[in-house]
Amino acid sequence: MSVRDSTVHGWTTGVRGVLLRCALSVLAGFLVFASFPPRPLWFLAPIGIALLTLVLTAGAAPRRLRAGFGYGYLAGLGFLIPLLPWIGVYVGPLPWLALATIESLFIGLFGLLAVLVSRLRWAPLWIAACWSLTEWLRSSVPFGGFPWGRLAFGQPEGWLLPVASVGGAPLLSFAVALTGVGLASVVMAVRARAGGAENWRRTLVGGLIAALAAPVLSSALWPTLPGMDSGYRTITVAAVQGSVPRLGLDFNSQRKQVLDNHVNRTLELAADVASGSVPQPDIVVWPENASDIDPLRNADAAADISRASDAVGAPILVGAVLANSDGTATNSVIVWDGYSGPQERHDKKIIQPFGEYLPYRGFFEHLSPYANQAGNFVPGHGDGVVHANGVAVGVATCYEVVFDRAFEQSVRNGAEILAVPTNNATFGDTEMTYQQLAMSKVRAVEHGRAVVVAATSGVSAIIAPDGSTVEQTPLFVPDALVAQVPLRTELTLASRLGPVPEVLLCVGALGAIAFAVVQRRRGVRARVAGTAADDSGNRSGS
Repeated sequence: MSVRDSTVHGWTTGVRGVLLRCALSVLAGFLVFASFPPRPLWFLAPIGIALLTLVLTAGAAPRRLRAGFGYGYLAGLGFLIPLLPWIGVYVGPLPWLALATIESLFIGLFGLLAVLVSRLRWAPLWIAACWSLTEWLRSSVPFGGFPWGRLAFGQPEGWLLPVASVGGAPLLSFAVALTGVGLASVVMAVRARAGGAENWRRTLVGGLIAALAAPVLSSALWPTLPGMDSGYRTITVAAVQGSVPRLGLDFNSQRKQVLDNHVNRTLELAADVASGSVPQPDIVVWPENASDIDPLRNADAAADISRASDAVGAPILVGAVLANSDGTATNSVIVWDGYSGPQERHDKKIIQPFGEYLPYRGFFEHLSPYANQAGNFVPGHGDGVVHANGVAVGVATCYEVVFDRAFEQSVRNGAEILAVPTNNATFGDTEMTYQQLAMSKVRAVEHGRAVVVAATSGVSAIIAPDGSTVEQTPLFVPDALVAQVPLRTELTLASRLGPVPEVLLCVGALGAIAFAVVQRRRGVRARVAGTAADDSGNRSGS
């Protein structure tokens, strides 16, 4: 073979290797996507992380940092593009693809950092911590962050779910990542042994510890999760799903019909209570946007809600849009008693950019004709708790449930049960509602509270404190769920610690990154010094 043929052959092999790693990166991301509800394939998440880790770190020579970013970015696209199509179901593909493209940058950053820390001792720990760091960044910036697709939210049916009770969603995500990176280390150790390497045992032991740590911890925690028989007493709650006249962005054009649907379904519930077929509820939860006619300003809407509350004999948590005097609006949940009228309310504090408000409106209106349909909502204030019939109810309205701080504040302020009023009609027949329901299940375990999910068009559900589903509705049909749930005041370790686990993981990742950077620079200096010494020796010999 000539020198030219050898060079061409080597180039071809290199390109094939890069293309293979690119394909495997996309596959790794797709495996993580496939682990999310409505599929019960939660175990694919650690496998996807393991595959991505192998792409990033396997081999005798370390990957370049920019290659790590590229492979991570491709994994992000493989994960987020199929996860988020519900964003564009009624507004076209541009917002969906733009968001997936931007959010994938954070997973690209993970790829870079994983390559950087991969040569450190106990690398699986630091690689998993780097995932936690980038997940925190993605949950924080820009515009308040977009935590959708955190690894934790794919685990409502998984073996690792109990970890949420001690460290919340951040620790659960870390557990999934650590398990996956540990599996990758085991694979690399087996390959190293087959290749005759001497240090394969240390890699194998470290990989096994990393892969088994979270499952062992989770197994120990399962018996400690509270069930439906826990709490100091039980109450009966009802979740009403009135459904909507039609799906899509314009469902609000029939606001009165949406309100009437929820009133009528509550009246049917009242008839069922009167007949003895269902127990008398103590609290009824309506969805977000159940009354987009401001009941504090519209007497007819107020009378309809009072009539429903009187008939069912319980206060209703009413999801309503309230008009402010300055032209803005608040997305609120009002405790409405048929006899006394409106009581306490929760004004949504974490509002959705590009949906409930539009940052840089003048700029984004040029990108999509749907931009001007974004609302003009303003964030509210409060402690995340309302009181109904003497019960402290923690409220996270729709988008708020994805953020750790929402229910964390509610529980710390005395919430005994949790409620998630949500409106998914604007996302059609997509996986979005199942992805969001998974978050409520994780929150139930995180805080040891029963959760009532009321959705306009589904899926509504009542969730036990251990994350199991007690009752659940189908999509797009009027329905009502009634169940007894425990009232609990005990705080889980996750509720007590709040953001501490995530802070520790991020600090650990930053420390590992700093150490790796210093180590890398020393290595570069040593190579430069060695090259200079070789050049000097060659000159002396000549």
